[in-house]
Amino acid sequence: MILHFNRHQNLNSSQNWGDIYPKSRTRPSGPIRGALRASIQGSPQTSSTLLRARAIGRTIAAIPLALLLPLMAPLQNSWAHAVDSDQTAPGNLKQLSLEQLGNLEVTTASKEPETLRKVPAAIYVITQEDIRRSGATSLPEVLRLAPGVTVAQVDSDHWSVAIRGFGTVLESKLLVLIDGRSLYTPLFSGVYWQAQATPIEDIDRIEVIRGPGGTVWGANAVDGIINIITKSAKDTHGSMASLGSGNVDQATAGYRYGGGNGRDFDYRFYGMGFIRGPEFHSDGRNFDHWRMGQVGFRTDWNRGPHDDLTLQGDIYDEEAGETTTFALYSPPSQVTADGNAALTGGNLLGRWKHVVNERSDIQIQAYYDRTRHFEPEFGETRDTFDVDFLHHMVLAGHQDLLWGLGARLSPASFVQTVPSIDFLPHHLTDQIYSAFLQDEIGFLDDRLALTIGSKLEHNNYTGFEIQPSARLLWSITPRQALWVSGTRAVRTPSRIEDDIQLTDFATVTPLPIYLRVLGNRQFHSENLVAFEAGYRALMTARFHIDVAMFHNNYDDLSSFQVGTFFLEPTPAPVHAVLPLLTSNGIRGTTDGFELATDWRPATWWELKGSYAYLTMNLETKPGSNDPTTVPIDDGSSPQNQWVIQSLVNLPKKLEFDQTYRYVSALPAQMVGSYGTADARFGWHITPQLELSFVGHNLLQPHHAEFGGDPGGLVGIKRNVYAKITWASDRR
Repeated sequence: MILHFNRHQNLNSSQNWGDIYPKSRTRPSGPIRGALRASIQGSPQTSSTLLRARAIGRTIAAIPLALLLPLMAPLQNSWAHAVDSDQTAPGNLKQLSLEQLGNLEVTTASKEPETLRKVPAAIYVITQEDIRRSGATSLPEVLRLAPGVTVAQVDSDHWSVAIRGFGTVLESKLLVLIDGRSLYTPLFSGVYWQAQATPIEDIDRIEVIRGPGGTVWGANAVDGIINIITKSAKDTHGSMASLGSGNVDQATAGYRYGGGNGRDFDYRFYGMGFIRGPEFHSDGRNFDHWRMGQVGFRTDWNRGPHDDLTLQGDIYDEEAGETTTFALYSPPSQVTADGNAALTGGNLLGRWKHVVNERSDIQIQAYYDRTRHFEPEFGETRDTFDVDFLHHMVLAGHQDLLWGLGARLSPASFVQTVPSIDFLPHHLTDQIYSAFLQDEIGFLDDRLALTIGSKLEHNNYTGFEIQPSARLLWSITPRQALWVSGTRAVRTPSRIEDDIQLTDFATVTPLPIYLRVLGNRQFHSENLVAFEAGYRALMTARFHIDVAMFHNNYDDLSSFQVGTFFLEPTPAPVHAVLPLLTSNGIRGTTDGFELATDWRPATWWELKGSYAYLTMNLETKPGSNDPTTVPIDDGSSPQNQWVIQSLVNLPKKLEFDQTYRYVSALPAQMVGSYGTADARFGWHITPQLELSFVGHNLLQPHHAEFGGDPGGLVGIKRNVYAKITWASDRR
């Protein structure tokens, strides 16, 4: 929740306080103000007729060239023969068939390997081949490939990433992991996307679950889970080096080396770095330069048929440019300052999997994560210790049982740097202890599978929370499945709801007036009861479809409660304060569906498409006097979004890939609907050497995607860059 205020508002006795109340939960000035500040904003002035005309023109302009290929019948046979010949050449990257994709093993739904087509949840897998051919240079850009995931860029180094609504820079209802390590920060319940990086080439896949997963993963896995899974060390032998440059991605570089003893031990280490330039600023304040360097390693040790050990870690250092605002008491004013966020940290993770016998296995994972996050208006250091135990058993009666225990300790220290932003106490240890049990029971020769379970979790904010679920999957045929589910999930409070003290200057009339956000120790967990249904089918060997529908019922959503004015003599001069207490004053429902298709009309051509529809119906609860949170939440996520991808394998080891995406308007962010296109041209010069030219956001010089930064919307530029990658062993 972010607060921005109109500093020129004339506050007299007839003032409507809704006019200076927070209007947008975006990130205008760093994470704290990104969670708590909003500005008074009108609706875009461009006429709807002109917007529709532009949208039609862009749609026509974005029709992929590959869509015209079926008209080239005389060339198809010779082209297909040439491409097929290329695909048999050594070193050519192979594509999984649609049937193979459906049989991929995934782990996010239950923490244990299971076949994708048998998961009773809305799951989508982004493969390494998808990532490579997207030309993406950051993790949020990769996530645009998943249906139902809304990715909106604020500036060069900040994004809003959300699933099924509630778009904001620090999305509190989304759990993000890298190899099972949570990226969620308890300071203000969200993910620092600018501090998350891993070599794009080392990602094996990204598993995205749309919908709640609290039964297995616990609190904050409310609207979805994103699990980024890196490759095993045995799959990254040899050397790999890459260099890239462009107008926004000004410099990117990476190096990796991997090897092993040829029997049971494999390793890799890597280094990566980049410099990213600012996006378009109409006022010329190019504050969002971004620089990052990171090194890391991974080792995998296979001790025979029963034991697997993994140890991995990363260290990073970066500067992320941003603009921030904070209040001063003397003189009474609101200061806007451009500066850099200094972000450093590291992590170490170990995992042991032991196969007891063919019907039982256990897994223990532990990690340590250190972050040091300093921005112009605050600082925080945090150490997180996490351990997780999982036991999997196959029981009689077609039962597949999972149970587990977990504990997390996260001591942190807040550093106050300006008088108007504080968290009290400055030192606090977040604690979570949990246990879960889940049983999958098969019926009718396992064509029908019922999965029931629950998570019991204790945290230091609200005590015990319970998150049960029931899921039913019907395998109609080996190629078709229908599933339904009912789930309860919670989003537990963070320090921003309990301990924040944030003061903003409003106006002088003639007495200085400030608005103060105060944490509320009585803040409850946000609750979700979700009902979902889905259908997935491999209709033919060349066409796959996946549909998911949902109805979400939320209660106790975060809001503000407006208090009563009081006078404060210190710090001088005497000033008036209007308190805003964090509260649980919103409830409502969201409904929608997602559709994803994958069609391969020829061996050298793949067409992917996705569409997501969302409606949000929120309201204030009786007793709540929050006038703006509902329209902000309703107007910060698109009602419609769709993506079309065309991937073409050309002769002579050439590739031509195009993506068109459309996003409907975000009224609360003053962002109109837009469509834009990406394109990539790749050339495998040799089996070891690849050259690619990539263009992002090609249909306009710049466009806005999400509000937030003081000074108005930042335009996301047309970005063109080239990249060359060399690998001694392309595994």
